[in-house]
Amino acid sequence: MASQLLRLAEESGLSPGESELAVNPFDGLPFSSHYYELLEQRRALPIWAARFIFLEQLESSPSGVVLVSGEPGSGKSTQIPQWCAEFALARGFQKGRVTVTQPYPLAALSLALRVADEMDLTLGHEVGYSIPQEDCTGPHTLLRFCWDRLLLQEVASTRGTGAWDVLVLDEAQERSVASDLLQGLLRDARLGNLPDDPRVVVVTDPAFEPKLQAFWGDPPIVHVPRGPGRCPTPIYRDTVPTDRVKAACQAVLELCRKEAPGDVLVYLPSEEEISLCCEFLSREVGTLAVPGLPPRVLPLHPGHGQAVQAVYEDTDSGARKVVVTHWLADFSFSLPSIRHVIDSGLELRSIRAESQMLRPISKCQAEARQVRARGAPPVFLPSGSCLCLYPKSFQELEAPPLPQPRVCEENLSPLLLLLKRRQIAEPGDCHFLDRPAPEALMQALEDLDYLAALDDEGDLSDLGVILSEFPLPPELAKALLASCEFDCVDEMLTLAAMLTAAPGFTRPPLCAEEAALRRALEHADGDHSSLIQVYEAFIQNGADKAWCQTRGLNWAALCQAQKLRGELLELMQRIELPLSQPAFGSEKNRRDLQKALVSGYFLKVARDTDGTGNYLLLTHKHVAQLSPYCCYRSRRAPARPPPWVIYHSFSISKDNCLSIVSEIQPQMLVELAPPYFLSNLPPSESRDFLNQLREEMAASSTASTESESSSTQEFGDACVLQ
Repeated sequence: MASQLLRLAEESGLSPGESELAVNPFDGLPFSSHYYELLEQRRALPIWAARFIFLEQLESSPSGVVLVSGEPGSGKSTQIPQWCAEFALARGFQKGRVTVTQPYPLAALSLALRVADEMDLTLGHEVGYSIPQEDCTGPHTLLRFCWDRLLLQEVASTRGTGAWDVLVLDEAQERSVASDLLQGLLRDARLGNLPDDPRVVVVTDPAFEPKLQAFWGDPPIVHVPRGPGRCPTPIYRDTVPTDRVKAACQAVLELCRKEAPGDVLVYLPSEEEISLCCEFLSREVGTLAVPGLPPRVLPLHPGHGQAVQAVYEDTDSGARKVVVTHWLADFSFSLPSIRHVIDSGLELRSIRAESQMLRPISKCQAEARQVRARGAPPVFLPSGSCLCLYPKSFQELEAPPLPQPRVCEENLSPLLLLLKRRQIAEPGDCHFLDRPAPEALMQALEDLDYLAALDDEGDLSDLGVILSEFPLPPELAKALLASCEFDCVDEMLTLAAMLTAAPGFTRPPLCAEEAALRRALEHADGDHSSLIQVYEAFIQNGADKAWCQTRGLNWAALCQAQKLRGELLELMQRIELPLSQPAFGSEKNRRDLQKALVSGYFLKVARDTDGTGNYLLLTHKHVAQLSPYCCYRSRRAPARPPPWVIYHSFSISKDNCLSIVSEIQPQMLVELAPPYFLSNLPPSESRDFLNQLREEMAASSTASTESESSSTQEFGDACVLQ
């Protein structure tokens, strides 16, 4: 085995002068000249020095686990998968293939493209990827890049650990729920006792190495040498700017005027601020008096879809690139030509109950961002810079040392649904890197119980089994299933896809014309119906990109929504759920759609407490206002805010905001929410009102039933008399 690995490693490391007739061991074809060009770049990566050490440890690890620890930009994410493929090839791919997980779908896609190019193989054939709404793999795929949540769903649907020879869990320091849980399940499986001797490689940042070492029982560790470049000394601002976007744009324009060499990477907290920054810079860079081509401004965030690959293109055109991103590029998406980093020091992250919070990044993230300014092989340019838009004391006093574990912050209902599906009855039976708080687990179980996903014994009910089939949050899946009862499946399919992939506008309109075009897409019933209207208009206009741009809509996100809708429709047909004909716009469909939404989203209801738009969340007792992009906010005065609403998400930032909001009637909430849910709400005037309304509706229903019974009896007596 060792000799086979050595031979493969030597063959794949040949230069043209060493062997003109060398063939690719994965497809049997001669290597192209492009392969050797990329090979020279790969050899310049810091991780290349650890190549043989890694292969030796992978073969000899007693536990089957190897840790790899290295800084961002050292080549871990591109080279480790290739070496694992060489290892599996030497073993004859006994069980399956090499699977590499990534915490973000776009990272999996981008790495698959790069690695297929470096290996001189065909994407979709020997190298592939699996991300939501897109599976680019085939029967001959040997190396698969995969979103970690998709792999977790695959593992939850089967017994055992899945079909792979080597599993690479990349970017473990990101602490995604799926990555943490996969590690817990794999540790419990005891790899050394499994057939076919599988291997697990956990790739992480050095800051997270001690915790992983303790969790996995002191496995062998491969340390990646530091790169030859030097990180610039960060420059801190005296105060946090009141307008982050403006401050970041001014810093970019100043760098461009100074003609400092190298590309620029800007970190902002949210996709909205990324869009605003890109719009402003795109207008301003064309007016700069700089030699050569004007800088290219490129957004890098999940909502931009596959278009993010533009950050890697045109590297030889001479135009400076200004890449504007957020936490997505903390550890993923290494760009060799970056020499200047502008960091806001903040991130907008989802927390429990689908809320969002603006908070400082961790010290580990801040250091990773500073490392980006060092550049990466084969490009090392002098005199980089790192501007932090916050005081040094802000990071020292408020930033945690490591990124927060997502399993301790996110809504755990989807996680528990998967655990129950795998028949792990008690979450305590699964090992976690950091155990969620007991109250968070209990809240998730309670929410699933409210949604009727659990039976009396706490196992998955028949409804819960169906909910677990959908790639949706449990409350959205429940609303989709309820639409079968209320005969509005067509509309709910569209809404489920839009809420998941393209939830509305992400920035304010740039001009009066754009604002008018947006208002034409708004629906009187609220944001949910507006999303359906946006999607239908998008389809009617041939999914045209220019049509989206003139209205401030994200074309890539709408295309993803179109794919997801088709996937959901196919899933409903496969499990033989009833469908319905389109009826959007009719009065009956309007009521039915509201009922379906309330059936799933009764956990997300808010009430206007004073008639001025101050909404009290029923389940959390937070007070919030409607989002600036809510259709109720754009209506001309004196439009009164709706008294009762359901909402999709709640953002905790400088202004607490409810996003994707639609009016509902409290009678509908009383009718469709479980009675014990209303009784268990925190004490408030709204709870008392709903319980009183429930009693009145029950009394009215009883009186109506007695009246009908009396009438039936009289009618029956009359018939007898006749």
